Amino acid sequence: MPGGRLTQQERQQIALGLADGLAYAEIARRLDRPTSTITREVMRNGGPTAYRADLAHHATERRAHRRRQAAPRGAEAPPQAHGRNAEAVREYEEMFTALLMQQGLPKMMSRVLTCLYTTDAGSLTASELVQRLQVSPASVSKAVTFLASQGLIRRERDERRRELYIVDTDVFYQGMMAAARSNAQLAETARQGIGILGSDTPAAARLENIARFVDFVAENMVRAAEQARDILYTKPETASVGTVGQVQITDRQPS
Repeated sequence: MPGGRLTQQERQQIALGLADGLAYAEIARRLDRPTSTITREVMRNGGPTAYRADLAHHATERRAHRRRQAAPRGAEAPPQAHGRNAEAVREYEEMFTALLMQQGLPKMMSRVLTCLYTTDAGSLTASELVQRLQVSPASVSKAVTFLASQGLIRRERDERRRELYIVDTDVFYQGMMAAARSNAQLAETARQGIGILGSDTPAAARLENIARFVDFVAENMVRAAEQARDILYTKPETASVGTVGQVQITDRQPS
């Protein structure tokens, strides 16, 4: 029956499966494990291209040792809301953090973002983040400043004048809009180089292809984000208008 911690032999089988190009589901089937277990194991240990069985096994042992040292003798983990399994939640958070790191976010920023994604309120104060992540206030401050600058979280003051860090559906929308604007700027910069390098040169042709591709992606990104927000997002928002390329961005309230 599947269950329990992965053994070193199982990790070696995972590494062999990845080397053979097997999907997570197929590796899981061969080991009689849930697919989520294999996905979590790979993502928090370097991802499919960097996974190493021995390193993953040692990393798991180190994490378990650190948790035993950090927990006071006889202390019990606080109960999880909604009857959640604390160990499963922790492992999921580690997997989510690893995925964000693979996408380019630094580790602390990834941990903060994961913490916000997985809290029911969708918002936490700086002190709550410090307590949950067991890191210094300076580390949290640096992380939230970066995340806010990238449009990945937003800040608000609560009724006690504490600063809240929030992630919700609208943050995803605004992040998509920021990415689209960045792509539009890239396309414009590429086109500026065409005249400088000579319109009939190979370099100019390359820049023109880049600009067309990025324009196409940015415009479709805007349309998709607008459609998804109108269909899926039900929270009223303040209207604002902007443009990306030839596409108008309008923050609309759903009817």
